[in-house]
Amino acid sequence: MRRHFRILLFCTLLAFFSVLYVFSQLASSLETEGGFSERRAQLASSRSDYSGHKVKKVSGNEGPADQGWDERCKSSVSVSYWNPNWQESPGVCGMNCLMESTCRHSADRPATPVEPMHLAVVACGSRLEETLTMLKSAVLFSRKPLLFHIFAEDELHSGFREALNSWPAVFQAKFNYSMYPITFPHENAKEWKKLFKPCASQRLFLPLLLKDVDSLLYVDTDILFLQPVEEIWNFLSQFNSSQLAGMAPEHEEPRIGWYNRFARHPYYGQTGVNSGVMLMNMTRIRAKHFKNDMTSVPLLWGELLMPLLQKYKLNITWGDQDLLNIIFHHNPEGLFVFPCQWNYRPDHCIYGSNCAAAEQHGVFVLHGNRGVYHNDKQPAFQAIYEAIQQYPFGADPVGGLLLPLEEKLRGASHTYCGRVAHLFTKRLRQSIGDLHAGPRRKA
Repeated sequence: MRRHFRILLFCTLLAFFSVLYVFSQLASSLETEGGFSERRAQLASSRSDYSGHKVKKVSGNEGPADQGWDERCKSSVSVSYWNPNWQESPGVCGMNCLMESTCRHSADRPATPVEPMHLAVVACGSRLEETLTMLKSAVLFSRKPLLFHIFAEDELHSGFREALNSWPAVFQAKFNYSMYPITFPHENAKEWKKLFKPCASQRLFLPLLLKDVDSLLYVDTDILFLQPVEEIWNFLSQFNSSQLAGMAPEHEEPRIGWYNRFARHPYYGQTGVNSGVMLMNMTRIRAKHFKNDMTSVPLLWGELLMPLLQKYKLNITWGDQDLLNIIFHHNPEGLFVFPCQWNYRPDHCIYGSNCAAAEQHGVFVLHGNRGVYHNDKQPAFQAIYEAIQQYPFGADPVGGLLLPLEEKLRGASHTYCGRVAHLFTKRLRQSIGDLHAGPRRKA
């Protein structure tokens, strides 16, 4: 009888400590889940359905209203959309299942939160589908979590929400996003809005609008990632103590360069820089006093922009990119220059291949400026855009993306860019291979 009593007591104690262990793991999981525990706690009460896309309006971080910003945006708010499976490893757990919380601390998920990579884009006019394709390329290949900052005209917001919220849960788990209205200082707001292209100069104000963001990758809507975003994000750790932004040269070959032949204003280096892909340490940008040719006194970023526009607005062609070139002409120590394969444009192949880094390593980030994704002038660029746009989430990346792309690229061999099609697929093939191998490793 005593033996049975001891066995019963032992089993009871074992069950009791097992329950304590489960609840301790559950508490730990809820405390650290997603790397944004405080943020998610604020947002939890706003969810209205299982997908977690109920709007939560967050005020106070949108812009420096005290500086006199565009009247329409003074009282506007950013809108954040939080995914319930944020940072879950695909296939690890279900949709916010309480009893599955403990398994999110399995070997497939790190116990410490992972800081997301902040990716910003500005979309106006007819750029909705192009922007979504860019975001899709970022989500497809990246392994680390992403946080999108989408600045868009009001009429585009619903389109972004509907599209992003319709993506499969396994891909939604890789990102969150916040949406913002287009916001300029009300003084000369019309000038900023029409500078170069509608809304393009919004990027200049990101350090002032996203006050709580330390570092950011800004890209134009016509960018496509052919490899994980973390690869370019890693350049931030290579900045020296004075560098606060990173861009690629505008041209590799001075004989066909634009700035060195036609610019009527100062520019960076020998051929200028292209701002379509721009890494920013925004904490440093906000803190730095920039040398300039308007006053002997260095100016803060917010103090510099308007006087710069007033002085050079009749001499600039490419809008905000020209202003950035002027700024870094006077502050070259602040710029980290990354190679051309990180911002590969038609200029790198339209007159023959002139990006040596891409010839060696392949194209990492594609920039389809001049509208080449949407016309027949550069069919190689158009083929890559359409391949990523049409690829169904979750389909075999080899049969659904790589092979159809290679077939289309063979039809572009009559162009200079088509003749170097292997540069476009070299790195992409590796990214697709990693994507294809992922489910096998998890199996």
